Amino acid sequence: MTAQAPPAPIDPRTAAAQVLARCAESGFALSGIAPAHPSAHAAEVIRWLEAGRHGDMHYLAVHVEQRLDPGLKLPGARSIICVADRYAASDGAPEVTPSRHGRIARYARGEDYHRVMKRRLHALCDSLARISPGHQFVACVDTAPVLEREHAFRAGLGYVGKNTMLIEPAAGSYLLLGEIITTLPLEVAAAVHEDHCGTCTRCIDACPTQALTPWSLNATRCISYHTIESRGPVPSEFHTQTGDWIFGCDICQEVCPHNGPTPRTTAAAVHSAYAPRRGSFDLLEVLGWSEQGRRAAFERSALKRASLWMMKRNALIAAGNYLIANDDAALRARILEIAADAHEHEIVRETAAQVLKSLSAATPAGGGGCEGVVAR
Repeated sequence: MTAQAPPAPIDPRTAAAQVLARCAESGFALSGIAPAHPSAHAAEVIRWLEAGRHGDMHYLAVHVEQRLDPGLKLPGARSIICVADRYAASDGAPEVTPSRHGRIARYARGEDYHRVMKRRLHALCDSLARISPGHQFVACVDTAPVLEREHAFRAGLGYVGKNTMLIEPAAGSYLLLGEIITTLPLEVAAAVHEDHCGTCTRCIDACPTQALTPWSLNATRCISYHTIESRGPVPSEFHTQTGDWIFGCDICQEVCPHNGPTPRTTAAAVHSAYAPRRGSFDLLEVLGWSEQGRRAAFERSALKRASLWMMKRNALIAAGNYLIANDDAALRARILEIAADAHEHEIVRETAAQVLKSLSAATPAGGGGCEGVVAR
């Protein structure tokens, strides 16, 4: 067997320029190069996990060593090519949701970003392997054990704001991140050390569940966590604060000044794959879904992360918030049916019972509570 020839000598600056040019050709809004160094925040990550602030996201506690050191994911790693897609932009006007609808986070309104980004990252790996024989390339999105925001910061894509999001002042924080870990030596970018948050605390002040403190998130208090990641009941203390969100939450990004319309953000491109197909669902429709109906509604969407029973749980909470201010006999009747349906998931039935209890307590005496729906 003939031994493989060692990689030819490479000029890191020239190679980096070629890589970044190919990233731009692949349609990424931002790109940069970071060193494949271990995390500078290993102690904080471990303390965060030990404190249980990741909740049911047990995958975050798996392969922690790889998460903290990209060299363990790819032995001999020298560089990390970091990219970002912009998936949304704001025109500054408040979002108007149709009546009796539950909102979904902006990142999940278009095509599934995992597929969109992976397809282009794998093609980019193949392209780079052809011009850099003897080197290895591993594509990653957020399903891989990689501290993507830290690497993106090191690559100069932006800075980490008080809401823990990566923010690029000219593009905002509606960004999806991807990486290619490689053995290719590349000239690295300068990190964006300037703090563009300053004294602003809009994201912290606006968070309904007080999940945020400066540069830190308690996931177990976050609406996105409860509606997407949690596999248990949503604590009743968070029901009212959840509002009309049934998948994710954008509040801390909606209030961020860097996501407002400015000449720079208006000029920044949003990738066409993330054009919204729909931003909300009728709550009564969700509460009537079968598994087949859920799959049809979530085709080619990142919404698939939430199972049928999770979506019904979320829709029940939003329905309870809607019914506090609106009279909707059909929606009330459906909640009653679910609470009594032995075929429904246990947590769905428990959530329906909690919602009915809250509605009964919120209904003035003689005002026609939930029981009156059955009589009519």
